Amino acid sequence: MGTSTSRSPRCADRGRAVAIAPREPAAGAGTASEGGQVPAKVRSSQATVEQRRQAVLRHVAEHEEVRIDDLAAHFGVSLMTMHRDLDDLAARHLLRKERGRAVAFPALTMETATRFRESENLAAKQAVCEAAAGWIRPGDTLVMDDSTTLYPLADLLAGSEQLSVVTNSVGIAQRLAPATGVDITLLGGHYRSEFNSCTGPEVTRVLSRIRADLCLMSATAILEGSLFHPLREYADVKEAMIACSERSLLLADHTKFGKTATYAFGDIGSYEAVIVDSGTPEHEIDAIRGHGVRVETVAPAVP
Repeated sequence: MGTSTSRSPRCADRGRAVAIAPREPAAGAGTASEGGQVPAKVRSSQATVEQRRQAVLRHVAEHEEVRIDDLAAHFGVSLMTMHRDLDDLAARHLLRKERGRAVAFPALTMETATRFRESENLAAKQAVCEAAAGWIRPGDTLVMDDSTTLYPLADLLAGSEQLSVVTNSVGIAQRLAPATGVDITLLGGHYRSEFNSCTGPEVTRVLSRIRADLCLMSATAILEGSLFHPLREYADVKEAMIACSERSLLLADHTKFGKTATYAFGDIGSYEAVIVDSGTPEHEIDAIRGHGVRVETVAPAVP
């Protein structure tokens, strides 16, 4: 599958359009009691519902397999509410719902699944993206990977003019789609719904023919200046993006540090700068600087 340039981009897997499951709205308020009075039950906000679902996901990941009635008891909700939570998580490919049980996917896939990551550490991601925006010039061609760390940057660029963006991320392309001044090239290949992006040799082949001004990306795990991703095919895409770019920036919040994953990729020395938030351990910052790479530290906004 080749490249596609569109104002309303989408990526297909073997010719089928990909439909992203909508999130379920928050549960409604209780019904009136026999005496005509509404029980004192407060409607859960969508943020509260999503926070609980993330907690459920982590609990299932830690235990690998949990009975649904045990989950309902553990989180203090009705069995019906827990079924709704699990239906939502299963629709987002974050776990499997089987007969009376919730079953985890492999831990590394859970940790990297896009729909789970995009709601985490938003203040830190916003701060590093605001700093990265200062590196971008009118007329630049940018390469952006599928990291959810870059989602706020895509939102910031939506008002830009005279930019070209090449990405394998359906999510980033969708965020940029309303921007009339941004030309979007969505790299097609094998679509992975859990990451909402494309990968494979089709992606790396096209990247080998592109020359970009600036590459922007993140990493799943960073330890003492080494970068990691749990899937080889995504590590290959990241290396191809760095290779086709004049300059590269790494954006990472503090939760990415002190970890490893299966596959190392790239060389920290290939980046012109690394932008991190103020919660990043000092010894990790020192390790990056030890490779001669500039580190910018930014403070997230206080809620």
